[in-house]
Amino acid sequence: MSESEHQPTDDTSKLLTLISDVIAELHPRGIDKNTIHLDSRLDKDLGLDSLARVELLARIEKIFDISLPDTIFSEAETPRDLLRVIATANQAPVGKSIRMSSISAETLHQTDTRVSPDGATPDRAMTLMDVLDWHVQTHPDHPHIRFYNDDNDGEVLSYRELAEEAQNIAAGLLNRDIQPGQAVAIMLPTGRDYFVSFYGILIAGAIPVPVYPPARMSQLEEHLKRHTAILQNCQAAALITVPEAIGVAKLLRAQVDSLHQVITAKELSQTIGALIKPASNPNDIAFLQYTSGSTGSPKGVILTHANLLANIRAYGKAMEIQRLH
Repeated sequence: MSESEHQPTDDTSKLLTLISDVIAELHPRGIDKNTIHLDSRLDKDLGLDSLARVELLARIEKIFDISLPDTIFSEAETPRDLLRVIATANQAPVGKSIRMSSISAETLHQTDTRVSPDGATPDRAMTLMDVLDWHVQTHPDHPHIRFYNDDNDGEVLSYRELAEEAQNIAAGLLNRDIQPGQAVAIMLPTGRDYFVSFYGILIAGAIPVPVYPPARMSQLEEHLKRHTAILQNCQAAALITVPEAIGVAKLLRAQVDSLHQVITAKELSQTIGALIKPASNPNDIAFLQYTSGSTGSPKGVILTHANLLANIRAYGKAMEIQRLH
């Protein structure tokens, strides 16, 4: 691997250490180190006001041996922005003015270092999609899930397959005018279609709303009527379900004004066209979890990407889970 390929990782470490040092001086009582990462907000998360940014600017110029205009610090919002500026400054001709708007898409990609440099768990991932991206980049053909049931004894879904099939679902949703932030219900049994649909909804910028399928198809109509309250409450724009449920589920559209699509995962995955992924952030809703409604109307709980990743990391730490090579 060439020296240039290593450079973004080296610069990331130097920049985060520099920011940490400045914060330590400004906040003697300390600050949670977990808040210091590439996507932290310089003002709200790290407490760097305008004077602190001037000091940080001076240190960046000294450490990285570059010259930056003062306007950069009024435009940069996160350390990732600063890293991109540093990369651009290193490549720019002497005397060339640098602005955030002038940074190329190629540079943005080169400095997107969510993957931890030592190959450990992706502790800097901000969303579930970031985590999947890390696995695809690191070990795409490793098993993500093995399914054991009467039909598939040990069927494997790899990280690469999950990502590719989920992107097809996302393209299908966007092609059917599902908008970022809209709820999409999933009524599927545990299996391949469920997982690729869940991630497909996230990639499309929409919100997954899992709904348990009926234990027996003979209960389908009664089951759907019982879950009308969930679809109404979350204002579901679409329902992804099994082929057997399509006919009955379409009757729900008369009761749920927001419900415009009742479709299968297979139909969604057949969409042809480029996928333009909406932007995402840690505070986006990762999914809505509803109570069963056995003692009253189902009640929804909002879970963000930040919520879920915090829980996952806490479980991993408590159980001392390690990645197998």
